[in-house]
Amino acid sequence: MNDFFLFAVLPYVSLVLFFIVTIRRYISTAFSYSSLSSQFLENRQHFWGSVPFHYGILVVLGGHLGAFLIPRSLLWWNSVPVRLVALEVTGMGFAVITLVGLVMIIIRRFANNKVRVVTTISDWIIYALLLVQVASGLMVAVYHGWGSSWFATNMTPWLRSLLFFSPDVSFVAPLPFLAKLHIVNAFLLIGFFPFTRLVHVLVVPNHYLWRRTQLVRWNWDRKTIRSPD
Repeated sequence: MNDFFLFAVLPYVSLVLFFIVTIRRYISTAFSYSSLSSQFLENRQHFWGSVPFHYGILVVLGGHLGAFLIPRSLLWWNSVPVRLVALEVTGMGFAVITLVGLVMIIIRRFANNKVRVVTTISDWIIYALLLVQVASGLMVAVYHGWGSSWFATNMTPWLRSLLFFSPDVSFVAPLPFLAKLHIVNAFLLIGFFPFTRLVHVLVVPNHYLWRRTQLVRWNWDRKTIRSPD
């Protein structure tokens, strides 16, 4: 019964919530479709946290998407041990980059007073969910290796059964706890996504990754107008 709720009910609840709230938010408060960047308040640590996190997570998500779209090709690639190890090591490397960037982002939110003031409850929740997601994914890779192969053999059929509204939890029920935690937390992320600043990734075109860094020029002496506090 628990498996049925977690892997046959929760995914649909999360997706329905994602689409309804996302569309409603775009219609009613389109201006909030922004990352609400705090880069103006502090940029050095922001750069070293945000850049590795964004590039790392894009590669990791791309790997998951590839395993879903072309599972047979992935299994063919993994049939050669050297290629399998190379793929696993590469995936873990980018996951570590993602984790390092995320941890630096969270530390910055705690350590910088100005940034902490503009950080909302939803920000802390989404950071916690992201931290669990990335950390659990890394732990799965360490303790239950060759995830790219069992993703293709177990996760892909299960996800496709959801896609065709015929959920078959037998594909994921035998998976270890860490893998189940990773899956459940992913759908919690999807369900909470439209309530956060992460909705900015849905805005097209999204030029964040290749735009030039922001340059702020002050045309007045801040010390004569207000104190550093």
